[in-house]
Amino acid sequence: MKIHEYQAKEILRNFGVPVPRGIPAFTVQEAVEAAQKLGGPVWVVKAQIHAGGRGKGGGVKLARSIDEVKQLAGEILGMQLVTHQTGPAGQKVRRLLIEDGADIKKEYYVSAVTDRASQKVALMASSEGGMDIEEVAHATPEKIIKVLVDPLVGLTDAQARELADGMTVPAASTDQAVEVLKKLYRVYMETDASLAEINPLILEGDGNIKALDAKFDFDANALFRHPEIVAYRDLDEEDPAEVEASKFDLAYISLNGNIGCLVNGAGLAMATMDAIKLFGGEPANFLDVGGGATAEKVTEAFKIMLKNPEVKGILVNIFGGIMMCDTIAEGIIAACKAVNLSVPLVVRMKGTNEDLGKKMLADSGLPIIAADTMADAATKIVAAVK
Repeated sequence: MKIHEYQAKEILRNFGVPVPRGIPAFTVQEAVEAAQKLGGPVWVVKAQIHAGGRGKGGGVKLARSIDEVKQLAGEILGMQLVTHQTGPAGQKVRRLLIEDGADIKKEYYVSAVTDRASQKVALMASSEGGMDIEEVAHATPEKIIKVLVDPLVGLTDAQARELADGMTVPAASTDQAVEVLKKLYRVYMETDASLAEINPLILEGDGNIKALDAKFDFDANALFRHPEIVAYRDLDEEDPAEVEASKFDLAYISLNGNIGCLVNGAGLAMATMDAIKLFGGEPANFLDVGGGATAEKVTEAFKIMLKNPEVKGILVNIFGGIMMCDTIAEGIIAACKAVNLSVPLVVRMKGTNEDLGKKMLADSGLPIIAADTMADAATKIVAAVK
């Protein structure tokens, strides 16, 4: 789960990380009132979407008067902001952050992520913060310093100082940088984040360290522990099909192809998509109905897939372990009738009650193409779509 910059800064502020004063705004009038409340002489008007690169896309502007705040807010609110992370379609701006201007002397980059290879938390830092950190990572990886933190020990003062020194933080500001890094690690661990990033972390003219921008991703499997974070969720920023799928406990991710996939099990779903690509097709989605799928869930899964106008065929690939093949067959039959299916459907099922499931499909009278192996199923759906 992603959140907006202003929400990330609220979290950082709660953990004692210094951030600029700022007020979110949903209308031009709210933006003007926010600027008046903050006081001048300089404000930053920042688009709030779940994507980076907002500055390069024209979503971050400096205002030197209330009238300019009003003008910029009117221009940015409602715009379709295109960045390298949104894709060519962009994302509509529905929220703003009106923030104090900052006296930036130097920009740094810091972040925390889980390093699965070492089973530790990787804290990364760089002296080259700002909008082009991806280019820094690509062209000059030696400028990115990394320490691995044992979660049973936590980030030590020595590790935090190693990062601060690697970022070339001035000696007078090192202690404050160390404190910010330790608080960032604490935020990451206590919120069950999968990413906690401050870019840029700035050194101000007076020597203070401050988080000028922040980005958080959270582990969806841990959100039951954090209702205060769930409250930050902005459904306008999410794929409507993925939001709908989550209501039925379906793991769904939209892709760019034209073959819908309905599978039980994440590993089998990925293998199914690989098979489709191997035989010349392109999957339109990842969809895992899980081990406890019901006829209702399968019907809803079909409806969600078919809302995508690009879907020209559907491949159902089921392994009947916990999930019974006859239950899936019942769901497929109900779904085909409910949505009046008009695209080719290939079904491959193996496992518990396989023969019964296949008989139910064969006796249904529906134009279902049966397949025995994954290769057979992928070949048939690709051919049917073409």
